[in-house]
Amino acid sequence: MRTLNLGILAHVDAGKTSLTERLLHAAGVIDEPGSVDDGNTQTDTLALERRRGITIKSAVVSFHVGPPGDEVTVNLIDTPGHPDFIAEVERVLSVLDGAVLVVSAVEGVQAQTRILMRTLRRLRIPTIVFVNKIDRSGARGDGILRELAERLTPALVPMGAPTGLGTRAAGFVPVPPPLDVLAEHDDALLAAFVEGAAAPLPDVHRVLAEQTARTQVHPVYFGSAITGAGLDALTEGITAFLPAATGDTAEPVSGSVFKVERGPAGDRIAYVRMFAGTMKARERVLLSGGVEAKVTGIAVFDDGGATGSAALPAGRIGKVWGLGGVRIGDAVGTARQGIRDHHFAPPSLEAVVEAVHPQQRGPLYAALTELAEQDPLIDVRHDDARRETSVSLYGEVQKEVIQATLAEEYGLEVTFRDTTTICVERPAGTGDAFEVGEKDGNPFLATIGLRVEPAPAGAGNSFRLGVEAGAMPAAFFTAVQDTVGAALTQGLHGWQVEDCTVTMTRSGYWPRQSHAHQQFDKSMSSTGFDFRSLTPLVLMTALRRAGTVVHEPVHRFRLEAPADQLGALLPVLSRLQAVPRNTVTRGAVCVLDGDIPAARVHELQVRLPGLTRGEGVLESAFDRYEPVAGVAPSRSRTDHNPLDREEYLLRVVRRVT
Repeated sequence: MRTLNLGILAHVDAGKTSLTERLLHAAGVIDEPGSVDDGNTQTDTLALERRRGITIKSAVVSFHVGPPGDEVTVNLIDTPGHPDFIAEVERVLSVLDGAVLVVSAVEGVQAQTRILMRTLRRLRIPTIVFVNKIDRSGARGDGILRELAERLTPALVPMGAPTGLGTRAAGFVPVPPPLDVLAEHDDALLAAFVEGAAAPLPDVHRVLAEQTARTQVHPVYFGSAITGAGLDALTEGITAFLPAATGDTAEPVSGSVFKVERGPAGDRIAYVRMFAGTMKARERVLLSGGVEAKVTGIAVFDDGGATGSAALPAGRIGKVWGLGGVRIGDAVGTARQGIRDHHFAPPSLEAVVEAVHPQQRGPLYAALTELAEQDPLIDVRHDDARRETSVSLYGEVQKEVIQATLAEEYGLEVTFRDTTTICVERPAGTGDAFEVGEKDGNPFLATIGLRVEPAPAGAGNSFRLGVEAGAMPAAFFTAVQDTVGAALTQGLHGWQVEDCTVTMTRSGYWPRQSHAHQQFDKSMSSTGFDFRSLTPLVLMTALRRAGTVVHEPVHRFRLEAPADQLGALLPVLSRLQAVPRNTVTRGAVCVLDGDIPAARVHELQVRLPGLTRGEGVLESAFDRYEPVAGVAPSRSRTDHNPLDREEYLLRVVRRVT
């Protein structure tokens, strides 16, 4: 039996969860489709999801479709549509065989729709477009197709036409796929198209399946998840035109973790997509970082639920117990070559979380740390001096969800301070520094020299040896390298330092020594502590000499608004430091493209309805970092502050030399 791991993606409220319910009902998994409004859907299981009517966590549900003998097991993954939960979508993309992108026939292409389609095409994930809500008042047919072609991609193949738009009787009539788009990539079809000849339908479907698998084209279906119109045709299209999972069960185990949750007893449960091999219960598997873990239990998704199993074969998705320290994104077994990397930008906002009751500060930090395990893009920072904990965020809705989750799942009442922007620092030049062991106020038995240099934008941080690798034990070099990586999380202004090359230019150590007839004496010999303690002092001195420039995140925005409101919009954009790059007027609508600081996006979203009579549509996405104009913002440090030598030595060795 073939297996297809399918993602359902959409802008919020386009109807993807309703579509999931309708597909489950059609497959006989549930008796009646659940309702988002009534809070009884299969995939929105969190109380908060059902109360708010939005998807927050991705969910997996399985069903079978197709005629007997040619059935396909579909592992369907329902993903969040709100941009604040884009990290959940990101994890799912790495394990998909194909996707259905849902678009509302009323609202059309929305901000998140464009972001998702660009990502699906860039990652070459075979995708079908489903135009939902054809039964709703205001639903469009040809107009939506033109909008899809203009704002998403012209590589669309309509698989039929909607009828009775805007009524409960709305339906979908399948028609043979048009040849014009398909002919662009197939010589035989091109010849038939030019000659006006009819190509055999099986040949057309074969070519359509091949080109969909190569992401050259995207079949388009119309229907309604509420009434079920068009769902039979969509289901046939999913099984006929999206490629099934591949993978040899006899190969070495290779899988990827895309979700981690806690069970009722607090046990960690990993959601694993298997690409090759067969994972078996009670066997040991290798995780990222070379750590081994014993699989204590497996559940495979099937017929709407997860069923206990002795094995998880290639191509399937399952829940796995026993992988204690596993994190989202970890490989299980052999890391798969060419696996899709994370591609969405990290959060650009953060806020301090405060416990309403001071005695809950400790439990609050523990709870936030546990939430960060489930979402690695949520960074938790704790400042011991100020007794403050902050979390990184994508937006204001995510803040509300974290607050509600802490209250409902952990019994913690919290408040948030105002959201601030997360900046980064980049070296402005080159800086060198060194310290010799037990000289010039250096109390450590270690000699370290470091050079800091800027790297190309986007290159990341790197560590190099400018001394002989055999000049001292490898463990000491490792201690320096690891500490450099940790120390660069807080630069001269307290922000993460990025695009920085650090070269070790000097080294020296004290060999193991002891008093006569006695054991090893660490007061006479270098240890890892010496190198870990001295490295931040040398690194920050070199960084200070190089200097850093604070950069803020900048979003690329696209704004549609009534053309007669352009005069009122431009001054507001200027005050928000937004820079329009291109303005196009199409009849009564104007479209602006440009850049805006991430810190100003939320304010623009709030003000837009009043400026555009409620007709403005804004979409924005992280584009790059740009130097901050004016006074550089800073962030409080959470380390021992190696920028202040006296304070640092007091904290590390309890004395000042």
